[in-house]
Amino acid sequence: MSQVVSRSNSEFLYQQVMQLIRDLTIQGSLQPGEKLPSLRKMANKLAVSIPTIKQAYQTLEGQGLIEAREKSGYFLKSTQLKQSRPKRVRLSREPVLVNKQALIEQVYGAIHQANVVPFGIANPVAAAPTDKALARTMRRVMTLAGASAINYGPMDGFAPLKKQLIHRYLDFGIGVDNDELVITNGAQEALAIALKCATKPGDIIAIESPCYFGIIELIESLGLKALEIPLCPEQGIWLEDLQHALDQHAIKACVFSTSLNNPVGSFMPDNKRQQLVALLESRQVVLIEDDVYGDLHYSAKRATPAQAYSTKGLVISCASFSKTAAPSYRVGWIIAGKFAEQARRYKRALSCAAPLINQWTLYEFIASGEYDRNIRLLRQRLSSNKERMIWCLQQYMPSCARISDPQGGCVVWVDLGSQYDTVKLFHLALEAGISITPGLLFSAANKYRSCFRLSYGLPWSEQLERAIKTLAELVVLAKK
Repeated sequence: MSQVVSRSNSEFLYQQVMQLIRDLTIQGSLQPGEKLPSLRKMANKLAVSIPTIKQAYQTLEGQGLIEAREKSGYFLKSTQLKQSRPKRVRLSREPVLVNKQALIEQVYGAIHQANVVPFGIANPVAAAPTDKALARTMRRVMTLAGASAINYGPMDGFAPLKKQLIHRYLDFGIGVDNDELVITNGAQEALAIALKCATKPGDIIAIESPCYFGIIELIESLGLKALEIPLCPEQGIWLEDLQHALDQHAIKACVFSTSLNNPVGSFMPDNKRQQLVALLESRQVVLIEDDVYGDLHYSAKRATPAQAYSTKGLVISCASFSKTAAPSYRVGWIIAGKFAEQARRYKRALSCAAPLINQWTLYEFIASGEYDRNIRLLRQRLSSNKERMIWCLQQYMPSCARISDPQGGCVVWVDLGSQYDTVKLFHLALEAGISITPGLLFSAANKYRSCFRLSYGLPWSEQLERAIKTLAELVVLAKK
């Protein structure tokens, strides 16, 4: 850094340091998501005291320009444009039957095309790959297990992995009985089992709006009706809207991302989650919590699973290792509570058992401590990628764009306004070698045609930044 601070300047030293960081940001020498020099390193560079640098950093943090991350240091944030976040949508009046399969198939096809920038797939592990560590672990397991590694595993899951998961829930004060926890083929199977336990065809299911399209497709396949509950971009569903919906409709169950939502990235505070559980259990409504992104929070503390607040056993928890360790391993789990017997029966009927070798490898991966170390690294990279993604969107997208501020996970939600059609943008982008996910997929009632989701769960590169710029150029052609 060539800039220096001067004691002869009329400004305090810490104020000069603050201005230096602002200047470097404007010049592009510091990029959003980039780590600032440590207190000691910056103090040595500028020949000032460590307390001076600390005061400058803490003041900038208070102003929202930088953020402190536990055990990682200070990082430059993107500057959110005023009123750039998505607007609140209206509560749906009536539940609807779902028909999304054709568009979902197109989006999935785009994800797996060669030489396409995969903004359309939410695969956060790609930002901090686990392939080498898991390969080492699997080789060790294969040696240890011998021929038993290729056998069928127990229907309800590999016992050591189940025990490990049960111990991890104890960190939240949640006691899980061994029979309540069933290992599944990813969270999608867990959610399917939960819905089959709690509902029958024709029942009304409340979902977030916008909602992960895999849940919407599940509801369609089971012959259920979806009622959308609007989502606050910062704190999850609006409880007053949910209460109104419960008053008006015979809702049988709710499927909510109780910690981090996909696609908006909102983070529901613990006290609000407790209120949610109390409200639903007072009406005898089952809560199916989709907690797959829970470990990918950017806050100092992970959200407490909704299970912790249940007093009537009407909460079914679903999660997986797909977003945190290995998508292709397809290892998830369900904590079924009072529905445990039904859940085990459905699991046996649907797939008999999850892959034993994958469960065993994940067990060893967690036991070694590598899983938790990689999670910490993954959160840091995703948080940095988010800042870079938002900065790029602010630079290139039209000023009308409203951009979410994800509090975890790996996706950002963009609303271009009613004059744009993102299904059209999806096809234009694919022709240019870029995949996105159009917003129409995230609503059972055909909302969000002006919105799209982008994933930043990728190793960041100049290619991604160029792709965002290209996407912004194509937006002009996506006007209705």
